[in-house]
Amino acid sequence: MYGFTTTLTDVSFDQALTKTIDALKAEGFGVLTEIDVQRTMKEKLGAAMPPYRILGACNPTLAHQALQGEPDIGLLLPCNVIVRQEPSGHVVVGFLDPQTMVGLVGKPGIQPVADQAEQCLRRACASLGGSAAPGG
Repeated sequence: MYGFTTTLTDVSFDQALTKTIDALKAEGFGVLTEIDVQRTMKEKLGAAMPPYRILGACNPTLAHQALQGEPDIGLLLPCNVIVRQEPSGHVVVGFLDPQTMVGLVGKPGIQPVADQAEQCLRRACASLGGSAAPGG
């Protein structure tokens, strides 16, 4: 699996988005980018879909360490986090597993950075209080 998720059942999409950004901030991540996939699909294709955002999350200290170990790792940064609404109204929040980067880069010096980033992102995920997906 390339990520881990939690499902929130008692909040609106906007509340889940705010909670997710706050949880990331509590772990030292800022949101550098926010892509409104729902709006883009509507504008570009005329396609309707439930709310869906991609957040580009960055922990500057960890990003700096990763870039020191592998300058081209910027191709894999920032860490993507998704917030998407299911047809049921539940909101799924998903986090890219930083271990995916280690497998792609293949440099042992990146492992400690990925380990630390994973711990932070898993804490952010757990703090949302949703139900984790199996294996997540």
